[in-house]
Amino acid sequence: MFELLEPIATVTFSEVPNEAFLAVGMRTYWDGYFAGRAAPLGTAPAEVVHAVFYNFAEGEVARHIPWVWGKISPRDAIAVRERGSAAALRQLIGELADSLGLARAADLATRAAVSAPTEGRPLYAGLRALDVPGEPVARLWHAATLLREHRGDGHNAALVAHGIGGTEAHVLLALSLGMRAEKFGRIHHLPPARLAAVIDGLRDRGLVNADGGFTDAGRETRERIEALTDELAAPAYAVLGAAELDELIAELEPIAAAVQAAGD
Repeated sequence: MFELLEPIATVTFSEVPNEAFLAVGMRTYWDGYFAGRAAPLGTAPAEVVHAVFYNFAEGEVARHIPWVWGKISPRDAIAVRERGSAAALRQLIGELADSLGLARAADLATRAAVSAPTEGRPLYAGLRALDVPGEPVARLWHAATLLREHRGDGHNAALVAHGIGGTEAHVLLALSLGMRAEKFGRIHHLPPARLAAVIDGLRDRGLVNADGGFTDAGRETRERIEALTDELAAPAYAVLGAAELDELIAELEPIAAAVQAAGD
């Protein structure tokens, strides 16, 4: 489900929504990112957004929050994000946007998306408080976003339980992709001394070896975190029967494939 829903949810980070946020006064992509994604939390201060988002380096959130709230309200940011994301998804999937299969996928995904427990899931809970869009493409995007953030809140809990901080999580992800942490896009911009200190900390814990790669313990730790993340995400789908899950997968597959093929 993650592999099928992630491409749909993350159209919100593509060019069409970005242009929509720039049009209402955002300075950069990241202004729009934080305004749109943090909006369900209201005008929460940077410290709260940093804690909820979890994986941004110290100070990154504060470069955008609360500045964006002087340009756009959370309510308006939610509307800009929804309109831009639905437009992007429609553009990327072409004729599928008006298919009966998409409408069915939107209905099934929405049932799952509004059924999960909210306890300990701050970003998911904020999204749950929003109205569900009526238009099928927007509804599918909204459902995918709910399920993504529900899983993301659970992933953060799994990271905390294993003592893995946000920057450390990016290092482990980079290594799992066969990349050196210093080359990974989400953290390569950090001051070298700061990133080196994070890697040294993981090395001291026996998770990273002298060459900067995984130890067996590091690989096992990441696998446990991923398994726990999946386990914590599963309750969202309990409302659907086995046949409905199969149907949802079948309807999502061509939509996700079309988004990925578009390469946005």
